[in-house]
Amino acid sequence: MVKLTTVTKPLYDSDKRTNLALTELGEMGRYRYLLRQLIRRDILTRYKRSVLGVAWTMLNPLGTMLILSLVFSNLFNAGGSYPVYILSGLLAWNFFAQGTNAAMSGLMWGSGLMKQIYVPRTIFGVSAIGTALVNQLLSLVPLMIVILTTRSPLFLTLFFLPVAIILLAFFTLGIGLILSTLSAYFPDVSEMYQILLTAWMYLTPIIYPETIIPENLLWAFRFNPMYHLVKMFRLSIFEGRLPSLAEFLPALGWGVGVLVIGWLFFTSKSDEYAYRI
Repeated sequence: MVKLTTVTKPLYDSDKRTNLALTELGEMGRYRYLLRQLIRRDILTRYKRSVLGVAWTMLNPLGTMLILSLVFSNLFNAGGSYPVYILSGLLAWNFFAQGTNAAMSGLMWGSGLMKQIYVPRTIFGVSAIGTALVNQLLSLVPLMIVILTTRSPLFLTLFFLPVAIILLAFFTLGIGLILSTLSAYFPDVSEMYQILLTAWMYLTPIIYPETIIPENLLWAFRFNPMYHLVKMFRLSIFEGRLPSLAEFLPALGWGVGVLVIGWLFFTSKSDEYAYRI
């Protein structure tokens, strides 16, 4: 006589969730294997058909830095090595631009998966930032090469750089989640964002030094979150000092504040993405 045993499978019930934002946060731990696989897939997809492979991550900002240095080095005086100044700003900006764009496209890519099985919706945005972090670490290699080549000083404050990267990652994820939500309802958001991104870059001291900004306009730049986050990035690399409390608090506020707002906004609509995308 064969004895049958009943296997009870976990049942996902969205009605039993008490808080969408906290539920999504907890699910990141449960689905960490999927998160690692998504980051791995993004990296392999990006470099699979590339002749130079991972080297492009290092050559891209390096090539841009060389062109901008040739054009603007005599025009702008950054008070030190202009290639180091501009490359440190470009690395921070590229991380933000690529991360936010990848977060939007990641949600679109995941729509097919969301219609078949349950996965935490935030995982696509988080994996996009995870991929951007890997690329950022690779991009630090040409930065070190430029510092050594130009005989610029290597400061001990470089140990503060991970803090600046974390704050930038928080802000990038928050903006990426907000944009992902808006693009699910309004497909034109992605195209409009590219225009905004270009204007935003020129409104941030990346190519030009902060010293050329007129005193009567400096207050307006301080409403730009990337002004503070790029400055955090540069302080440890270019200026060789730790931020003052007045410099650190705005960057901390923008990074953590936008992440919380983006996470709450995104998760409040998470049940609608599967049929809106």
